[in-house]
Amino acid sequence: MNLPNLLTSLRFVMIPFYVVVFAKGHMIPAFLVVVAAGVTDILDGYIARRSGQVTTIGMMLDPLADKLMFITVIVSLLVSGLIPWEAAAAIFLRDAGMILGGLFFHFRGKKTVPANWMGKLTTVLFYLGIMFVFFKAPFAEAYFWAVIAFSFATSIMYIVLFKALNKPSETDQGQTPTAGS
Repeated sequence: MNLPNLLTSLRFVMIPFYVVVFAKGHMIPAFLVVVAAGVTDILDGYIARRSGQVTTIGMMLDPLADKLMFITVIVSLLVSGLIPWEAAAAIFLRDAGMILGGLFFHFRGKKTVPANWMGKLTTVLFYLGIMFVFFKAPFAEAYFWAVIAFSFATSIMYIVLFKALNKPSETDQGQTPTAGS
């Protein structure tokens, strides 16, 4: 197992650790676990690309570890009453749509849109929102709703990019290309 995959595996271990720490009401240590998970996510990707250690298993496990940690944090905030159920439902609806849509089209042989700066910005904004919720900032809920709206706008952008990426060419539509085209 290479170092990037070891870091990804460590994120899976952090999930139950986070749950225990959060359940005991230790908010700052729980938040630090979330931060540590974010740091390992940045590091594993950087090391994998920089050292040529990108693996198929890493490409599958990395986003899974990220989503599971994110879902765990959102559920813990929901159960503890720190975020409203409507916010959690909106987040899960958006993520489920993105995941299921991506899988559906992947298995139909369609090209998928790689993560881009808007998707990465959405993630950063969500984690800032989580920090605001953890530290009970007075504007945390309003900020969280703004990020949810931004995440839906990002999803729409991904759909537009997906459609453009998979637009049938003239030859795909049964037409033969003409000279000069």
